[in-house]
Amino acid sequence: MKWQTFALILVSVSLSALAQIALKHGMSSATAQRALEQGGLAGALAIGTNLHVILGFAMYGLGAVLWLGVLAKVDVGQAYPFVGLGFIMTMCFGIWILH
Repeated sequence: MKWQTFALILVSVSLSALAQIALKHGMSSATAQRALEQGGLAGALAIGTNLHVILGFAMYGLGAVLWLGVLAKVDVGQAYPFVGLGFIMTMCFGIWILH
């Protein structure tokens, strides 16, 4: 595997892990909690316009596009084990960023 492909894998997995942290941060905010209690369209709109939620979805989207590039270059059996690294990254980012 070329180092560029390995780097693409790490960036894709890192983006997915950071997306989890952004989504957690957004959904833990007081605004999102009130929106969940409120429910309905107004609640969904409040959550959907939360900057951290938008950022989380954007990171997931970019990570998925990069992952498509990985799959175009590497067999899925070779690439997929790196997805497990995302669980560890998410835990580490959560401890580091969210305490």
